[in-house]
Amino acid sequence: MRATIREVARDAGVSPSTVSRALSMPDLVNPVTRERVLRAAQRLGYEPNRAARGLITGRTGNVGLIVPDLANPFFPSLVKGVQAKAREADYAVLLADTDEDPAAERDLLRVLAKQVDGLILCSPRGREEDIRALAATTTLVMVNRRVGKLPSVVFDNADGMRQAVAHLQALGHRRVGWVGGPRSSWSNRDRVRALQTATAAAGMELLVAGNFPPQFEGGIAAADLVIASGVTSVIAYNDLMALGLLDRLRNRGMDVPRDISVIGIDDIQMSAMSSPTLTTVSLTKEQAGRAAVDLLLALLEQPDGVRNVRRELPTQLLVRGSTGVARTD
Repeated sequence: MRATIREVARDAGVSPSTVSRALSMPDLVNPVTRERVLRAAQRLGYEPNRAARGLITGRTGNVGLIVPDLANPFFPSLVKGVQAKAREADYAVLLADTDEDPAAERDLLRVLAKQVDGLILCSPRGREEDIRALAATTTLVMVNRRVGKLPSVVFDNADGMRQAVAHLQALGHRRVGWVGGPRSSWSNRDRVRALQTATAAAGMELLVAGNFPPQFEGGIAAADLVIASGVTSVIAYNDLMALGLLDRLRNRGMDVPRDISVIGIDDIQMSAMSSPTLTTVSLTKEQAGRAAVDLLLALLEQPDGVRNVRRELPTQLLVRGSTGVARTD
């Protein structure tokens, strides 16, 4: 059986209420007494009841995590990072999937906000005004999106696009296509801006094929437009779409990379298993999840004491088999 708070109190020579304060509000307990309580709790293997602790501290011990599509291989690694870091801090994670629906996202935010101490919102599709309104009522950290000065963890899309363009330029490519993701996606807009800047600086022509669902089928739908544009290289919004491009290009008799080079973004596990293997801009997804929890917990502890509420993680181009020297015919 697990040790009780009374057994810890008896072992430490203090009252149960002192044990409770030492574990939940340590600043209110004499340091010597607190240390004696902590040693007794550790010795007996005592684990405080989460619900009881919540009544004392006003905290639920939960954090909410909302993602747009858990079936997208980008998000499981990020979720694992969130869960691992939250577990280290003795927090539970309540996970919800919006299925890429801004209305569902808005409703889930309102429901979860009542059950958690803070929220982590990944790649949100909702309107800025809805996100700002929620941020005024609960502690919120976004991943893969920025809204004003609200707390966020994002990836360095500008450097990622520079790396991709420099790689294609070195291979002799002069015309590059972009297959965009959802029009409502902040990361899509951010990457387009970065790509426009990088291609202009390199003296390359950029052709935007449009916006498509961020799934395998979205890449298939975009492939014919890419072929018709006459570009010799193409960058997709994510790896899933890039894999869809590879499939349709192959079915159209196109050889990758001899006829056209393809680059994805994310570095999901499948990108190293395709034929050819996919050149991609790697994003540190698990690290982003951990960083989001770090930032959220810091804000919960010191709401006005956290200065760096916008964190940017590096990106890295991984060169594989789907990119090659531009055709000259």
